[in-house]
Amino acid sequence: MNRIAAFVYGAVSYVIFLVTFLYAVGFVGNFIVPKSIDSSPEGPLGQALLVDALLLGLFAVQHSVMARPAFKCWWARFVPKPVERSTYVLFASLALIALFAYWQPIGGVVWNVQDPVARIALYGLCAFGWGLVLLATFMIDHFDLFGLRQVWLYLRGKEYRPLGFATPGLYKLMRHPLYVGFFFAFWATPTMTAAHLFFALMTTAYILIAIRFEEHDLVAEHGMRYVEYRKQVPMLVPRLGGRASRSGTEST
Repeated sequence: MNRIAAFVYGAVSYVIFLVTFLYAVGFVGNFIVPKSIDSSPEGPLGQALLVDALLLGLFAVQHSVMARPAFKCWWARFVPKPVERSTYVLFASLALIALFAYWQPIGGVVWNVQDPVARIALYGLCAFGWGLVLLATFMIDHFDLFGLRQVWLYLRGKEYRPLGFATPGLYKLMRHPLYVGFFFAFWATPTMTAAHLFFALMTTAYILIAIRFEEHDLVAEHGMRYVEYRKQVPMLVPRLGGRASRSGTEST
C-alpha cells in the first residue's frame, strides 16, 4: 500500500473520529448539536425503543467483534496491517454517526434537579467524565490507540511495534479509567429523561460485558503479568490506600 495514501487514510479516519467524539459530547449533553439524545420525540414509544436498541447493538457488535484477535487475523487478509487500526476507528465512528442520525428521542423525565448548585455540580461531573476519557487515552498513547502512530511509522519506513505492558498514571489505581470516564459522562446529568436513561443503561451493560472479553484477551496476550495486575488493581473503583501495581494496560 502506498505510504502516503496510508497516512492520509489514517489521518482522515482520525479526524472523523475526533469530530464524532466532539459531537458525542454535545449529543449526550444536549447542547450545540442539531440533534441530541433528548430532541423532540418523533414516533411511537415502542418503535423508538426498538430503533435505539438496534443502533446501540450495532455499535456494540462492531466495537467488540472487530477488536477480538480472531477477527483481526481474518481481517488482516483484506486490510493492510498499517491501516488496520485506522479502519477499526473509522468503522466505530461510522457506527456512532448512524446512531446520532437515526436516534429516536423518547421524552419523559425520570429526574430533574432544580437546585442551581447541584445542576452545576452534575454538569461538572459530566465534563470530568469526558475529560477522564481523553486523559486515559493519552496515558496509554492516544495516537497508537487511534491508528495515527501506525500510519506515521509506515510513512517513515519504520517497523511498528505494539506498545509494551505498563500502568501509567490512573492505571495504577484502576484497570479501566477510560470506562469510568464514560460512566460519569453518561450518568451525571441534572435532567435524566427516559431516552437518556435507556442510553445510559444500555451502554453501561455493554461496557461491563465488554470488559470481560477484553480482559480475557489481555490475559491471553500478557499471561501472568496481567493476572497479577488484575489481582492487585480494582477494575473500576480505586481502592483507597491500596498498593499500586507496576504493570498493566488497556484494550479497546
